[in-house]
Amino acid sequence: MKIWKGYGSEHSANLVMIGHFREARDAEEVRKLFEQLVDQASSDADEIQNNTIPQKRFPEGTLELLHKTKLYSLTPGELEQLLYDVHVDVDGNKVAITTDEIDVSVFLKVLIEKGARVEVYSAHDYPDTE
Repeated sequence: MKIWKGYGSEHSANLVMIGHFREARDAEEVRKLFEQLVDQASSDADEIQNNTIPQKRFPEGTLELLHKTKLYSLTPGELEQLLYDVHVDVDGNKVAITTDEIDVSVFLKVLIEKGARVEVYSAHDYPDTE
């Protein structure tokens, strides 16, 4: 019999991130922005996942989108986070992001850059939260 000893990070974080905006239209614009970013990352997935671009450079399509949307704090290493199974919902002036991942800095940075007040928590610890 073999006993495997190691570290794994595949446990579920059940993470909830809520961005509170001043206006409902700001929340909707950020939802659309996340959709654009995810679509672009999906288009560039081979380059992102197979490291065919240098770690300190963005794929060309992503770079164009970041300039167009004035997002300057993201790093090339964070692009893979856009390929995770993440759900983005809008309710009035709130953007709610849910995922089982813990590495979500790309989402946090976008929310903050676009003017949100952000709360982040594990739904494991706060199951009765909306």
